[in-house]
Amino acid sequence: MSATSLQKFFGRWLLLLLAIPATLAWLYQDLSPDRVPAAFLKISVVVALLAAGVLAISYFEFRDWSRRVRTLQDFVAALPVLEADLREDGPPEIQRLSRALRLKAREVRHLVDRANIEVDRREAILRCMAEGVLAVDAELKIIFCNDAFASTFSARTADSEGRQLYEVVREPLLREILERVLATGTAERDRIQLPTAGRRWFEARTIPLGAAPPRGAVIALHDITELHRQEQVRKDFVADVSHELRTPLSAIRGYAETLLDGALEDPGTSRKFVEVILSHAIRLGNIASDLLVLSELDSDSGPPADPQVVQLQHVIESAIHTVEDSARMRNVKVTHVAGEACFVLGLRFRLEQAVVNLLDNAVKFNRPDGEVRIECGYADDTHVHLTVADTGIGIPSGDLKRIFERFYRVDKARSRPAGGTGLGLPIVKEVVERMGGSVSVESVLGRGSKFTIELEAAPAPAEV
Repeated sequence: MSATSLQKFFGRWLLLLLAIPATLAWLYQDLSPDRVPAAFLKISVVVALLAAGVLAISYFEFRDWSRRVRTLQDFVAALPVLEADLREDGPPEIQRLSRALRLKAREVRHLVDRANIEVDRREAILRCMAEGVLAVDAELKIIFCNDAFASTFSARTADSEGRQLYEVVREPLLREILERVLATGTAERDRIQLPTAGRRWFEARTIPLGAAPPRGAVIALHDITELHRQEQVRKDFVADVSHELRTPLSAIRGYAETLLDGALEDPGTSRKFVEVILSHAIRLGNIASDLLVLSELDSDSGPPADPQVVQLQHVIESAIHTVEDSARMRNVKVTHVAGEACFVLGLRFRLEQAVVNLLDNAVKFNRPDGEVRIECGYADDTHVHLTVADTGIGIPSGDLKRIFERFYRVDKARSRPAGGTGLGLPIVKEVVERMGGSVSVESVLGRGSKFTIELEAAPAPAEV
């Protein structure tokens, strides 16, 4: 207790002690037995006055202390707002308490500001993440979900928080994972396919939120659909390569063993067998060559070559020269429809590979005395079309969507004798797309096919 408070305390007791002799002096004349009623009346008056004085003093002090306590309560309730006024007046005890509260308020506001900055920072990071992030409490109510998660399931971020998970995302597999983590308190990592997210594949990482029950859970979904597709393509590719290599290798081995077993003594049979071996060896060479081209296109090793302005007429003439012997053997006429000079930006040798593959297929799968027509022209001011049309066997409509897949062949029985590897069209698609273009096909079964390459036009060089 401070000195001022002690002074007030002893002052009140001193007044009370001084009131006692004053009362005795006032009652001195009434101390005789016959004046008892008058003495009693005076004593009652004195007691009443003392009681009234004590009550009045107590009331005013209580009201003052109540006012100051309410001020302190309002200040504490307003924390961490530093703008609240807290005056340093009243008893020293109240002043010291006011100073302590103001200092503590500054510390609390500093901590709250730091916490708000951290929350805003983490929320901004989570919201701009490409991975979908969802946080739920122990009752599977959504605490937080970022825009990536909401867009994955076509939900609205603003309407998601505070709602039950099943109200926003009706995905049983997601719910099972979260319930498991909530029950066990251990992190999980899964690769899942979610039907409600367009049947996309995700790598889901789920961790508990909190050390002890009731705990929440956080799940992050990383879209690996393209990676899963590429892994499946690689598996299929290995299986297809193994199958494609096994057939000619088995034939070569079988005919070679037959020759060694005595067929060499028969000139007619041995020559026929050697021709078959040569045919399959050529097929193996074609497969190896096409695989090498695809490997070069897929690897992207080394610095990329600088694109150059390429005149398509020169590419077409070179490609026709490459396939003219094969066309002459099959009695197929290759016609170049002359037109205006067309220029594109790219790599000439890659573009020539693509055009040679289209012409080679058009010749191989044509009918006797058939024709292949190739031409190019400007579709508009910014695009060039190159078309290769044939009068061959055509492609069934059900196979049109798959002909650009690796090792896919429409008629395997006819493709193998013709020397087709099932890699020519995938090479065309890969080359054209790397040049920023596209390739499409139109076909009528029994009447022929028409392949169209669309590329961005380039300005003609100054010397042309």
